[in-house]
Amino acid sequence: MWKMGSIWLGFIGVISLVVLVNGAEVSYDGRSLIIDGERKLLFSGSIHYPRSTPDMWPSLIAKAKHGGVDAIETYVFWNLHEPQPGQYDFSGRRDIIKFIKEIQAQGLYAVIRIGPFIESEWNYGGFPFWLHDVPGITFRCDNEPFKFYMQNFTTKIVNMFKSEGLYAPQGGPIILSQIENEYQNVEAAFHEKGPPYVRWAAAMAVGLETGVPWVMCKQNDAPDPVINTCNGMRCGETFAGPNSPNKPALWTENWTSFYQTYGEQAPLRSAEDIAFHVALFIAKKNGSFINYYMYHGGTNFGRTASSFIITSYYDQAPLDEYGLIREPKYSHLRELHKVIKSCSKTILSGALTNSSLGDQQEAYEFQDAEGKCAAFLINHDQTATEVQFQNSKYELPPASISILPDCSTIAFNTAKVSTPFSNRSTLPIIMFDSADGWSEFQEDIPEFEETSLRSNSLLEQTNVTKDTSDYLWYIARVNSSETQALVTVHSRGHAIRAFVNGVSAGFANGTHSNTSCSWEDTVNLSEGKNSISLLSLTVGLEDFGAYLERRSSGLSRVRLHYNNQTKDLSNSEWGYQVGLQGEILQLYTGEGSNADLWSQLSTPPEPLTWYKAQFDAPEDDGPFAINLETMGKGEVWINGQSIGRYWVSLLTDSGSPSQTWYHIPRSFLKPTSNQLVLFEEEARGPLGISIDIISNNKVCARVSDKQAENLFLEEEPILRSREHAKHHNGQPKRVHLHCPSRKTISRVLFSSFGSPVSECGSQAIRRCQFSNSTKIAKKACIGKRNCSIPHSFQHSGGDPCPGIPKEILVNAECS
Repeated sequence: MWKMGSIWLGFIGVISLVVLVNGAEVSYDGRSLIIDGERKLLFSGSIHYPRSTPDMWPSLIAKAKHGGVDAIETYVFWNLHEPQPGQYDFSGRRDIIKFIKEIQAQGLYAVIRIGPFIESEWNYGGFPFWLHDVPGITFRCDNEPFKFYMQNFTTKIVNMFKSEGLYAPQGGPIILSQIENEYQNVEAAFHEKGPPYVRWAAAMAVGLETGVPWVMCKQNDAPDPVINTCNGMRCGETFAGPNSPNKPALWTENWTSFYQTYGEQAPLRSAEDIAFHVALFIAKKNGSFINYYMYHGGTNFGRTASSFIITSYYDQAPLDEYGLIREPKYSHLRELHKVIKSCSKTILSGALTNSSLGDQQEAYEFQDAEGKCAAFLINHDQTATEVQFQNSKYELPPASISILPDCSTIAFNTAKVSTPFSNRSTLPIIMFDSADGWSEFQEDIPEFEETSLRSNSLLEQTNVTKDTSDYLWYIARVNSSETQALVTVHSRGHAIRAFVNGVSAGFANGTHSNTSCSWEDTVNLSEGKNSISLLSLTVGLEDFGAYLERRSSGLSRVRLHYNNQTKDLSNSEWGYQVGLQGEILQLYTGEGSNADLWSQLSTPPEPLTWYKAQFDAPEDDGPFAINLETMGKGEVWINGQSIGRYWVSLLTDSGSPSQTWYHIPRSFLKPTSNQLVLFEEEARGPLGISIDIISNNKVCARVSDKQAENLFLEEEPILRSREHAKHHNGQPKRVHLHCPSRKTISRVLFSSFGSPVSECGSQAIRRCQFSNSTKIAKKACIGKRNCSIPHSFQHSGGDPCPGIPKEILVNAECS
């Protein structure tokens, strides 16, 4: 079977390559994109090449393709590719050419959003920081210095793609490009400099003659021939539509969840809600292109995350941070794609009519010239209802859309999820609990005399650091005859660590919504000379809004209060040190980690300490993550590569960290002697750290009396007849469990057949319960990769409580 599958995939790949080598004309009209003369209804998924590793790309793209995705979308990350003016880098995770060629090799299209402003919760919105220092520059408006560098980079990228033959007319996979990004959100702030910039950006992009259409997202005044598109969660409701009848309705960002910030809970969006709004956009807005943002979010490695954004990115996407399939989101959308594609020709060519089915119910019907018909029956109400359509009755669940590819039989309902829930699990495989395995390097608290950069004012932080470090020391000398003083420090962001005479005095931080912060406390002073050392921290640069080049961070005011007097130190002489000693010494590199600067682990732990340990790579395939539950705030490196910032001590309202596990890509590891280096800001030791293997070891599924399954064969949907609401082909509904590859069900953790249980995570036995449900589940499932259990009283010993709605819920573990 494996060889047959490989041959089949190779054959499909050859067909795709033949088509692309011959070149494909890409155009559009008011209904859809047209590729090689054929209308296309396309599903796309965002996978950002630098948020994963090159060895992950083939698997991520293959899983997206299996999920029914036709295209892969990515931004282009200017600050990665041009870290200094005219100096370009396309190596490793930056190798966008390799990424696009992998998309092509797997027979998918590519959508490239050049920007070059991208936002994307990416540091500085994708702008290289050197752009900030260009004389006379104002970002993203009719400003000649900015337009010069924007055009220069855009042209560089387009010419690279052309030279590699990556545009569709050349035989490549790129069918669509984007210039700018959600500019309408800020356009008014630039007054008369905004609209001319929009017209210039569009003309500049079109003038590059790529042979494929350009889009501007959230830009209602996008000039012809550039297509204005929608971003958001509910474009079927919010999109005003194309600004010309000759442009199609495209959805460039359908948010599968949302970004997460430190101190906030993970935003969740259900598979049902995503499916509902996809179907609504197609039916109500004549939508013909939907891109899932994100399909795989990945990891904000290093210092690439923007202000207060956690290192994990869109982990709730159909493919999680590690590339594991997240159910039921992945399969529910896959089933939706199959149904839509089964009638896509009718949808794209048919005449559309809309009719009312009730106060909050309606139908959208597509009828083509051949008499073929497809329908979307929509229930906007929060309660189930029965409607009549074409002389037949249909039961519509609450807040759902039923899709009838032949206007007769329901093939899919957005609210009915038959796919088991996957639950990610972690298993520690390497423990770092021995002090003998660790070395440390403690940062010295700098004093004024050690500084070379000095000023009689508080300098703006990024003007000094040029974003080469998160850290800037502000150091002042204070002569005092008092033994105590109240110190007040105000910062424009993002956090402050205070030290007085080398002793830790306190900490304060802002948040994503309010980056500024203040710290105030009474401190002990020595008579005579005192050193006040204030470590100002940024946690990524902001990525949104107008006038990014004017944003500021760092200290804004420092005062001492004693004996009813206030001394303002803001205009005193300050010394500055950019970055940490460990950064200057590059302790995270191979050479730095082998230096003689390290010492044995001390107790108790001190703040601002670097830790180093060594380990051999696990034999498992992974994926792997480092568990930092016992740490505070800092950054982690594996063999010199940063896996990102961590901030475990900033808790959510529920008292838990926003992120505990941090992804270690397999490609970062060597077989033996891997170097683990952490910089920890707080006084927390490393003995609780572990490296864990991540897996989808738990599966959960349920089915109820009223729930009709969405069933599909590998190639075509099985259409459910309205006469068989409870059964399919006379057979009872079944709950299905499915383990990942190479795993089988080893334990039934919970099984219930009785009165309703609200969700898979809710494991409560109710009043009406079949006593032998666990025995039945074990018999049906133990030792199998796939199993199913019928919703049938005959299999359960009869109905002990007639008239009460019932469901099966099974939660099992795979190993």
